[in-house]
Amino acid sequence: MKPTHCLTHGGALLCALLLAGHAGAAVTAEEAARLQGELTPIGAERGASADGRIPAWDGATVNPPLASNGTPSDPYAGEKPLFTIDAGNYTQYQDQLSPGQIALLKHFPESFRLPVYPTHRSVPVSDAVRDAAARNATHAHLVNNGNGIEDFAGVIAFPLPKDGLEVLWNHITRNRNRSFSVVSDSAAPQKDGAYTVMTTQQYFTRRDAITGLAPDQARNILYYYSHKLTAPSRMVGEVVLVHETLDQVAEPRLSWVYSAGQRRVRRAPSIAYDTAGPTTAGLRTADSRDMFNGAPDRYDWKLVGKKTLYVPYNAYRLASPEVPYDTLIRPGHVNPDATRYELHRVWEVVATLKPGQRHIYSKRHYFIDEDTWAILEADHYDSRGELWRVGEAHGFYHPSGQSVVAAMEVTYDLNNGRYLASGLTGEQRKPFDFSYQASASDYSPGALRSKGLR
Repeated sequence: MKPTHCLTHGGALLCALLLAGHAGAAVTAEEAARLQGELTPIGAERGASADGRIPAWDGATVNPPLASNGTPSDPYAGEKPLFTIDAGNYTQYQDQLSPGQIALLKHFPESFRLPVYPTHRSVPVSDAVRDAAARNATHAHLVNNGNGIEDFAGVIAFPLPKDGLEVLWNHITRNRNRSFSVVSDSAAPQKDGAYTVMTTQQYFTRRDAITGLAPDQARNILYYYSHKLTAPSRMVGEVVLVHETLDQVAEPRLSWVYSAGQRRVRRAPSIAYDTAGPTTAGLRTADSRDMFNGAPDRYDWKLVGKKTLYVPYNAYRLASPEVPYDTLIRPGHVNPDATRYELHRVWEVVATLKPGQRHIYSKRHYFIDEDTWAILEADHYDSRGELWRVGEAHGFYHPSGQSVVAAMEVTYDLNNGRYLASGLTGEQRKPFDFSYQASASDYSPGALRSKGLR
């Protein structure tokens, strides 16, 4: 069996937690006390790396001035890359690269590269998130073979994870603003770089932020989500509504679609697992949106341990209104000049398809940021065990939302040479609205028709 690699800043106890099997129970109060000392309030190592390349976490808030569209300006705009990783030198850094990153460097040897900048641990923890994580540490526990959580509240279900499933659930339950809306764009360029922009108005509200919700309605709900397509014109009026359940094996997510052409609302139970959505050009599965979402039941989840990796981080430039999409979207891959990679500690998790289960991905390899619990790198393997698709999440901390938001989520298909870039906001006038408030009726199937009218 491959050994688990443990970074030491907590020593034997951290390794013991990593090596422990799934116990299905919360940690003790003594273990949880580490969140007030050697670890950050949500479970990251507070101290700097031994070589100093990863600084200590101090919880300071990054609060740069806002750009013309309300997006934070890049607080690190004056920094230059420390070095650039490309096809000619990647072997010097391969221990800190994901298999997907190495594959992209080999696939596009003349153009793909990773500009590496100084590391900034720029994501603070609010009092509300700190309190939720502290409570969940001693209360939340997995049920139904790891497919659901009991006694969970707020965000960050397992700040002291014991196995791969708990790390995955931390990504699913990571901190996002309690209720917000965002207008974002996506593009799936052809091999020559030609693309059409698809625009969606999205709404997201956590269960605890919904008004007018009866207790029985909320018992197994994690959050509510809807989006409507507003461009291109041929797709305007399609609306999707999702009631995201915690345990999707016991109760599958509830989803509906309104089609402007048919002028009717219909249930859409197929928005799950490996189906592809209408705005993805067949390049991304339903459960790969947000890097991973939905039920984990079709895979065995193995926690490999922690390591340091060059990952996309502080991607303010990708969201800048001063950088047009034509600059970002290039043939084959995103323009690397607009990207930023930093060295961070990540949790490494491998998901292997269970015998008898069906999915187009036989294996999935994830790297999850210790400071946010967001999946930043995702490698997807086909039925032959060959690397097929590579996902990268480029995000940045938005002080108005007190959370990390997407600048761009990219899925690269190594077989056909195309990619999907979603979450773009730079050309939107006012993309984020963190003042959005919603009631239960706003996320009812009956509300879809009014949202979908042209």
